[in-house]
Order: sequence, then C-alpha cells, then structure tokens
Amino acid sequence: MADDDPYADLVEAVATARDRAAFVSLYDHFAPRINAFLLRLGTDNGTAEELTQEVMVTLWRKAALFDRSKSSTATWLFRIARNRRIDVKRRDRSDRLDPEEPTLQPAGSEPPDDALAAREREHLVREAIESLPAEQIELVQLSFFKGLSHSEIAEATGLPLGTVKSRLRLAFGRLRRVLDDPGTDPSA
Repeated sequence: MADDDPYADLVEAVATARDRAAFVSLYDHFAPRINAFLLRLGTDNGTAEELTQEVMVTLWRKAALFDRSKSSTATWLFRIARNRRIDVKRRDRSDRLDPEEPTLQPAGSEPPDDALAAREREHLVREAIESLPAEQIELVQLSFFKGLSHSEIAEATGLPLGTVKSRLRLAFGRLRRVLDDPGTDPSA
C-alpha cells in the first residue's frame, strides 16, 4: 500500500514528528471529502461538520495507529468517520427511548414462563447471529439493529449494493431457518 498511498508519508510525519504542515495537508485534502461522505450518508450538516472535526482530531492524536500495510489513509479515515457516525446514531436512538414505553417495562411484570421464553428466544437469536460469517454479521447489525438502508450500508462499507443485498438475503435466510427449527445446523 505504501507506493499507492501518497498520504501515508504525511500520516507518518504526524505520528513521528507531530508535523503540523503534514497535518494541514491531510486536513485540507480529507476534511471536505469526509464531510461530503457524512452528508451523503444522511447526516445533518452540523453533525457532519462536528464528526469531520472529530475524525481529524483522531488523525492528529492516533496517527501512530495507522498501518499503511493494512489500508490506505483514505480507507482508515473514512472508516473512522463511518464508525463515529454509527456511534452518534446509536446514541441518538437510545436518547429517544421513552422509559414509559410498555416494551421497556421490567420483565418482572410478565409471567415467569413468558420471561423465560423471551430469554430463550433472545439466546437463540444471539447464537444464530454469531453463527453467521463475519461479513454477514456486520451487515445484519447495520441493517437490522442500526436501521441503515441497503444503499447506506453499501456506502458505509464500500461494498457494491448487489453484494450487500445478496449477503443480507443469505444471512436472513439462514437466520430464518435456524430460528424456525432450532435444531438446524447454523452453518448449513
């Protein structure tokens, strides 16, 4: 990756010498692109700007963690941006929970058999999800638990839209088989 990535040397300069000129070059190049990426993912303008600043601060503070043999500078920074956006969406979703919502009431109010059945179902679902290949687990989490659309997932992961759709179809098909018949081998 070192030959393909002209920015890797700048990240290294930030990591080793706290080179401000290198950081400014990286900032000038990547900040507008990261901001545009976040806006395309549906992030509002103010949040996109804030997340872009956080990504650039992370670059300054954690440049030493960048490994040019594993990814390009762009991939590393866009992954940080994607993860920060996911964190914000998760935090926003939990902030909107209404504690008076009946589904959020303590399980003690339901009969013990129902509570046990719910725990068993939850355990089965977790096991079924954990049995999926890693790339399918990530897509299921983004789709089902984080509520991203297929096109948002494709953009966030860098996968083609068709690949996202087919992996999700396979994953949900496997989950359906395992959950419909708990004795089914999850790897089938």
